[in-house]
Amino acid sequence: MKATEIERKFLVRDDSWRACADEPHVLQQAYLYLSRRNRNSIRVRVIDGCSARLTIKFRTLSLAKEEYEYEIPIGEARDLILRAAGHVIEKTRYRVLHDGRNWDVDVFTGAYKGLTLAEIELASEEDRPKLPEWLGREVTGRKRYSNRAMAAALRVPPAAREIAGEDPSRLRRSSWHRD
Repeated sequence: MKATEIERKFLVRDDSWRACADEPHVLQQAYLYLSRRNRNSIRVRVIDGCSARLTIKFRTLSLAKEEYEYEIPIGEARDLILRAAGHVIEKTRYRVLHDGRNWDVDVFTGAYKGLTLAEIELASEEDRPKLPEWLGREVTGRKRYSNRAMAAALRVPPAAREIAGEDPSRLRRSSWHRD
């Protein structure tokens, strides 16, 4: 199914979001194709070990990404993960409702253990949702926080500890308005 994805991404300041979180889903994802030139990608994702999706993403000049996503058999997904172009990303995803909007909070395990990111999908680039207090600094567009870049890293850099262990008092608030 074709879709356009527009999202913002933030570091997470604390665990207060857990009080509003739905049931978690364990995700494993691997990239089968990573274009350095145009940042297009092909990703396979296994969800809770029992379902899987293949996603093809095309980067545009704006925040939007064209995305094609298809359910695939779990056995085929596991085979494809073995052919990963880089690291397999492991994380637990929680859906968190805030001010009538769904946020995805990803708690990373494996190589990026300690990193927690929150994303929200937007209806348009002008969409300005109310931001929860548990958010830290906005990292939208910062390459080192993209799953694609983390998977493509030649080695998991010591910076992974820096990413995960940033001092919350140093996190800058977004320029978006909080209500």
